Amino acid sequence: MADDKSKRDFSDRNRVSVDEYYEVEYFARENGVSPSQVSKLIKRTGGDRMILSQAVKALRERK
Repeated sequence: MADDKSKRDFSDRNRVSVDEYYEVEYFARENGVSPSQVSKLIKRTGGDRMILSQAVKALRERK
């Protein structure tokens, strides 16, 4: 479901939606990984930004 831009409660700022490509792309650019890697991480760990950041850090350490 798409975000309703008219609602301004900012309750989902700490989440990344896999359905919103611009959010995935921004998070990917911000963390130096590809959007496809971010999509896979979201599907595996969920959309919480903090958990995703930790997963990206772990991904980088493995390489």
